[in-house]
Amino acid sequence: MRPLTMLVTSEGEWVFEGSPEFLAALGDQEPDYDSTLFAVKNLGFIKFETVAREIVEIELHPRNVELPALLAVQQQLLSSRFKLFRIRYFEETWHSEITSSVEQAISRLSELCAPTFLPPKSDRFFVEPQDWSSLSNQEESPLRFLFQKWRMSFGYFDSSVIPFAARHQLLSRMIIVGVKPRQPEPVFRFVGEGHRNWLPPHFLAVAIGEKIENQPDKDYGGWVSEFYKHVAVSGQPRYEHVTATIRSSWRGHFAHYERLLLPWRVGTDETFVTASSRVLREERAKPRPPSKALSSAPRKASRSR
Repeated sequence: MRPLTMLVTSEGEWVFEGSPEFLAALGDQEPDYDSTLFAVKNLGFIKFETVAREIVEIELHPRNVELPALLAVQQQLLSSRFKLFRIRYFEETWHSEITSSVEQAISRLSELCAPTFLPPKSDRFFVEPQDWSSLSNQEESPLRFLFQKWRMSFGYFDSSVIPFAARHQLLSRMIIVGVKPRQPEPVFRFVGEGHRNWLPPHFLAVAIGEKIENQPDKDYGGWVSEFYKHVAVSGQPRYEHVTATIRSSWRGHFAHYERLLLPWRVGTDETFVTASSRVLREERAKPRPPSKALSSAPRKASRSR
């Protein structure tokens, strides 16, 4: 079997090596250099070469890979019958790894391409990272059940996840968010009833399909949206303690809560991220006149940037 070489562009489009589509994406119709190597090292392309019927080699420069390209390759691996995966990646020099597990190959690609994440700065929202691997040993934490479910299912979301969460009293405080490579802003897919204490009823009625950043407190929406995007891109969980003062309509809501974010594959180019939380402390501020809230919010928001 002759090797078959394709590449995924930074936008997630598949092209054959040397094809007109590849040259158009390269931006050079007559390259006099190794155009494939250049595209991989400098443009964020991922090389996908079928070496034999059941062996594939994936070549990439992780620092330059964009989410659409990563998800396109991972989706191809999920639908393939390859049994041996060689990952070749560039970090000052070329490195090579081999695995016989498609799950390990997908996870390793996520690890390699995970961007360095610094939580957005804010004077109203604070996060304290926790060791998510420690959840397995925390028998008193209800979040460990969903974490164990995620690990045992290799991160695949199916029809058993919702009933499982309900059975362990986690569904009420769960949020499910969808992240797509070509629509990078996360959107609500599910919001549990337990979030009525800080999200107004009128928003819950229209939340499904709405961008996370468009919730009533847009500063909080934009802040938390970055965490969902990072988890979707990295393919790794986040376990943390969050302290937030959230503005909902003309009332404030202070909360200190434990949060577990898990990335799930769903068989399409979309990634689900579940947010399961447990309140550690919360308070509702006394209502203020709407006019005063509206007049003071822009000034406070400007100071937080």
